[in-house]
Amino acid sequence: MEQVKKLIARAAINALTEALTNIYWYKAELRSFIMNTISDPSILTKLNWEDYKRNIVSTLVNFLARHQDTYQNDLLKLMSEVCKINDFSHLERVDDGKEKAKIAKKSVEALRQQIKGHQDLIEQQKQQEERRARAYEKSLQVTGVQERLDEIKLEFYKLVGSTNPQARGFQLEKIIKDLFSLFDLDPKASFRITGEQIDGGFTFENVDFLFEGKWQQDLVSIQDLDAFSGKLTRKLDNTLGLFLSINGFSEDAVKAHSTGRRLMILMEGSDIMGVLEGRIDLLQLLLRKRRHASQTGNIYLKLHEIITRG
Repeated sequence: MEQVKKLIARAAINALTEALTNIYWYKAELRSFIMNTISDPSILTKLNWEDYKRNIVSTLVNFLARHQDTYQNDLLKLMSEVCKINDFSHLERVDDGKEKAKIAKKSVEALRQQIKGHQDLIEQQKQQEERRARAYEKSLQVTGVQERLDEIKLEFYKLVGSTNPQARGFQLEKIIKDLFSLFDLDPKASFRITGEQIDGGFTFENVDFLFEGKWQQDLVSIQDLDAFSGKLTRKLDNTLGLFLSINGFSEDAVKAHSTGRRLMILMEGSDIMGVLEGRIDLLQLLLRKRRHASQTGNIYLKLHEIITRG
């Protein structure tokens, strides 16, 4: 059953009309206030600004009130903003200003009393605005992440055709650090490269990881993973490792380190490309690899397996 929307009481509508009529003497000031308060300022073009001020305000407020399914938030926003007005010195500067300010202050106070009966609607509106603000902020963040991913992807593409191992190592180090920073993985500044090997660290879900990367023609061997495992065993018990090999790992290396105490998870070039192309979030990729290693013992879960399993 469709829920019926609660309407703003007629007494509150009348109080808004009275207060909105009295808080400004000049139509230009009134128009500016309304234009900066309601969500659709084009409504103001429907009003006859040559008419008396009270008629202008009545026409506007009654229009909003008749269409509360669309404009109730605008009514509530007008009420809230009018109720915030405490300074009436702008009225005191016109003829008979003290009396005009007194009338305006009294009408605003009357609106404040009426709005007390609509605090539930005011709170709903506040929550809606907060949700919209969070959604907008999130959309900006998502857009920013995607734009930066595209930039890093272009940098990675340039490396693919490089034939200079030293230069490629330096660039790969930068790309990995930029990627980890983008996903708030706190890459440590102590990244070090030797030829095409990168060493460093990052933090994921409050666990410290050592990182090692290789970009070489051959598959990473069991000896390479043995050496990395040795580094990990010399660290604190809760330290894990992430080994990136752009061109993959030998089968015996994966099998040897998928038994016993599993200290590391493995990542290859296709994983990096999956992240850069937006097919998977880096944090989700790490989480799935780590969970799979914990549950099955296999430290080399590949991207296509993650995607096909959903």
